[in-house]
Amino acid sequence: MAHHRQICVIGGTGFLGRHLCNRLADAGYRVRVPTRRVVRHRELQVHPNIRLEERNVHDPEALRAAIEGCAAVVNLVGILNEDRPGDFRKVHVELPQRIVEACLAGGVPRLLHMSALNAYPREEHSQYLRTKGEGEDLVHAAAAQGLRVTSFRPSVIFGPDDHFFNRFARLLRLSPLLFPLACPDARFAPVYVGDVAAAFHRALEDDSTIGRHCDLCGPRIYRLHELVAYTGQLIGVRPRILRLGNSTSWLQARLLEYLPGTPFSRDNFWSLQKESVCQDNCLLRLGIQPTAVEAVMPRHLAGRSSRGRYQAFRRLAHR
Repeated sequence: MAHHRQICVIGGTGFLGRHLCNRLADAGYRVRVPTRRVVRHRELQVHPNIRLEERNVHDPEALRAAIEGCAAVVNLVGILNEDRPGDFRKVHVELPQRIVEACLAGGVPRLLHMSALNAYPREEHSQYLRTKGEGEDLVHAAAAQGLRVTSFRPSVIFGPDDHFFNRFARLLRLSPLLFPLACPDARFAPVYVGDVAAAFHRALEDDSTIGRHCDLCGPRIYRLHELVAYTGQLIGVRPRILRLGNSTSWLQARLLEYLPGTPFSRDNFWSLQKESVCQDNCLLRLGIQPTAVEAVMPRHLAGRSSRGRYQAFRRLAHR
């Protein structure tokens, strides 16, 4: 029998997962987090309502054990690039399928699923967006079998320990004079990690979100080169940003996708061809006022001065 305050967060050790787990635990939920390496994430266990369990969620038996007795499952697992061919399908399609099967077999009534803006199962170029779209459609199809599903489609998520601003900050420090930037005019509406966590939390307690595909965006739209320049100003580095055209961006992607950590790939290139902005921002429907980049990141990017902070804010505010 499901305990109405017990939640399993798959991907709970990641960037968003850590914020969401602590938020749910603070709200009185008992949060179960399966992970392959408990020892690497002991900071989460500081909260008495969070329990880490050493399980491989790609194993069906381990997954069923992880969600047993839970009132809801949250799936946050996703990757931006493949280490091996087939990883996108394994993570974005096969894992959601197993989660759905486990929920139905175990009597778990509720599933919150992380997708992405522009996810589309018939996307022509980006495997990331195509497999994200397939996974999103797959979990919603389980409504026919009684599973109550909500999916979330955020723009790029930012916060103190994010993989967006902090990654560009590291790259800018390595290239302080000239910074070649692929797809500089790509458009984003960055959404604050705390707001995304709040959306998941509210959806758990709001039945009107069942069946919805929720787009999540911040309050302003920026081009990529503006966000990179802003990051540079905050950390006190002001290189000349060399804005690459499409053909040069494609070439850069072909070169960088073979480097350790895959700084940029052809799949990333195709994803950036689509605007990551919302037509209908679900945060507002949930009563969440979107948080601006300028309200969060100046406090968290190292190497900044008060003068740099002020000038960066003014430049963005008076575009």
